[in-house]
Amino acid sequence: MARILLGVTGGIAAYKAVELVRLATKAGHAVRVIQTRTSLEFVGRATFEGVTGAPVLVDEFERDPARGAFPGDPVPEHAPISHLELVARCDVLCVAPASANTIAKLAHGLADNLLSSAALANSAPLVIAPAMNNRMYEHPATQSNLELLRERGARIVAPGTGSLASKGEWGVGRLAEPPEILETVEATLAVGGPLDGLRVLVTAGGTREPIDSVRYVGNRSSGRMGMALAQEAARRGAEVTVVRANVSLPLPAGIRALDVESAAELEAALRAEFPAADVLVMAAAPADFRPASPAADKIAKAGREGLVLELEPTTDILAALADERRADQTLVGFAAEHGEGAVERGRTKLVSKGLDAIVVNDISRADIGFDSEENEVTIVFAAGEQTVRRAPKAEVAAAILDVVQELRTRAGGRSTVEGKP
Repeated sequence: MARILLGVTGGIAAYKAVELVRLATKAGHAVRVIQTRTSLEFVGRATFEGVTGAPVLVDEFERDPARGAFPGDPVPEHAPISHLELVARCDVLCVAPASANTIAKLAHGLADNLLSSAALANSAPLVIAPAMNNRMYEHPATQSNLELLRERGARIVAPGTGSLASKGEWGVGRLAEPPEILETVEATLAVGGPLDGLRVLVTAGGTREPIDSVRYVGNRSSGRMGMALAQEAARRGAEVTVVRANVSLPLPAGIRALDVESAAELEAALRAEFPAADVLVMAAAPADFRPASPAADKIAKAGREGLVLELEPTTDILAALADERRADQTLVGFAAEHGEGAVERGRTKLVSKGLDAIVVNDISRADIGFDSEENEVTIVFAAGEQTVRRAPKAEVAAAILDVVQELRTRAGGRSTVEGKP
């Protein structure tokens, strides 16, 4: 995991930084905190020390008991200069909340306190999460400073809109929520990760095929598995696009999304995106059939004894894309199978569709799969198979991408499908 150096500046939003630290340490990251003097008016250093398990520094000339070490690191024998040692060891510097004053200092290279001095000496990626009154945030000077920092490579986590610190105040300037800030930090850390430089295309959710202007034929897919795969791919450094079919889950930071409804729309989006992709993970559940003649308006109920619905097959999107694949593309499918023989049926689909791997899950079990936070799957590929026992979908996603990485490493980036060039 990473070493995160967190700078906390003055403002009521400083209390949210405590939750950010808690989430980061829970995720396995080592965190050190630098506070400005003004931030102490809102959150004391003892709070951050309790959560991080490391001393908090405020002044440039105070001694660091940990001598620049992050939690889990050995303490150096010598006592280094704090603002130099902390940034030399960190993997990312995150300033949250970042006041207008501190943003101005960072933009113009001022170094009049420990945090601004550390930032000036920092060569690690910089993430800034502004928080202030809306009039301060919208001021041309603040916007110019933020744009200057963006141009230098800083990642800005845009503030939200809502109630502000002053009673009755409303507008833009609320600190982004801690999970969003951490997602941005982790996405920044992913640069140089195992999937860095790869373009990963993921599908999620279930399609809806219209019967009339109100009703549709659909399935129970929530999109949780696909979104977990997209998030994990982004954590590993990939440039991720997720094509979402009727997914209401929030979009993680750093991921591009295309929203579709029907299988035809899903196919059109994938045909446009697939040529540029290095990896396709087809976790969505497109309909196998759709109404042959959907009504343009609502079918009336009055005076009707019954309704006969004629269905027609949809395109097998993944098989069609596999026929057009480049030799250096990796394709992973999903097979929702019911009961005994699921893995064998999955292997048949692996071969018939020309895939590198297929993820088989048994939909006969009510405790996993659709609408569940957990899943249990078997990942089938040409050389064998790997079972992932019941686990949160984030862990299942990690296991699937481990297999993708291994397949690409073995093949040198080329297709592992027998008979492909």
